[in-house]
Amino acid sequence: MSENAITTAGEARGAAGEALRPHVEVAFAQELSALAAADDRPRPERWRLSPWAVATYLLGGTLGDGTVITPKYVGPRRIVEVAVTTLATDRALLLLGVPGTAKTWVSEHLAAAVSGDSTLLVQGTAGTPEEALRYGWNYAQLLANGPSRDALVPSPVMRAMAQGMTARVEELTRMPADVQDALITILSEKTLPVPELGQEVQAVRGFNLIATANDRDRGVNDLSSALRRRFNTVVLPLPATPEDEVDIVARRVAQIGRPLQLPPVPEGTDEIRRVVTVFRELRAGVTADGRTKLKSPTGTLSTAEAISVVTNGLALATHFGDGVLRAGDLAAGVLGAVIRDPATDRVVWQEYLETVVRERDGWQDFYRACREVGA
Repeated sequence: MSENAITTAGEARGAAGEALRPHVEVAFAQELSALAAADDRPRPERWRLSPWAVATYLLGGTLGDGTVITPKYVGPRRIVEVAVTTLATDRALLLLGVPGTAKTWVSEHLAAAVSGDSTLLVQGTAGTPEEALRYGWNYAQLLANGPSRDALVPSPVMRAMAQGMTARVEELTRMPADVQDALITILSEKTLPVPELGQEVQAVRGFNLIATANDRDRGVNDLSSALRRRFNTVVLPLPATPEDEVDIVARRVAQIGRPLQLPPVPEGTDEIRRVVTVFRELRAGVTADGRTKLKSPTGTLSTAEAISVVTNGLALATHFGDGVLRAGDLAAGVLGAVIRDPATDRVVWQEYLETVVRERDGWQDFYRACREVGA
């Protein structure tokens, strides 16, 4: 590892031009600055923007000076307004939805717009310890000098409490139940006791917490009723229309592709719409015209997976083709996304391919590509 491989958060912002995935407060710094300059509405204490400006940042719009704010979330405005309003109260926010509904994306942008920092993050897994939510210890100092404030290693949540910022907890329901419940005192009392020191950390104004969760994946641990009561829950739905989903996929592929030096997908291309159509029909169990009922595979076939399929297809076209995205570049990715359980999903996919794709006008190249990959 090079000497420069590890940086502080501030140094990372300075090196954002080389980052594979810059933090959103860096990637969208110009928009956030423009909103802050034009924002004359009341702001909760320690907020960088007013609730109105935060909602505008997520949903997009045009400012008085002509600055265009690109939409970060495509969906009902009221959902964003409720989420932002929750953060302005003493209630924590739980973003709930099936995989791929942009829960993480929305939480990251909310934290960036409210606090200017989306990095106070705890990633939930089956192995996440309670210390990740509370605090840990520098064991060298602990053994040498005993418990002290210098030996204490604050968690991102503790730092957010002390600084009046927004903390994020991803995949809350993947954490064991006893680890989840470490949040109860933090969210109800706004206090984090440190019994080893006989002290506590009290949250200052501006502190709040955004958690994300879904109840579709395996390994989910349900939230206790005591913890769920500490949250206002906002359910993020799947994109309402094919046009919305195509727009989301196209925007995210462009954003992901820039640091990877992938060419942009030309506007009006049919390939993104094909992937979105396939995923939506198999998710819904019926074709877009409502005439043919379909069996659904075991996978979620989310918008996030559609983004991944198109990005991978664009990389294939760039490095092993002529740079133009075609059906053959997408076929393997679609097959991999649909067939998660070979015993059942392959039957579902073959039936869909032969009864729907084969008969669809203008889809013969996609049908042949999928047949070749699946042969």
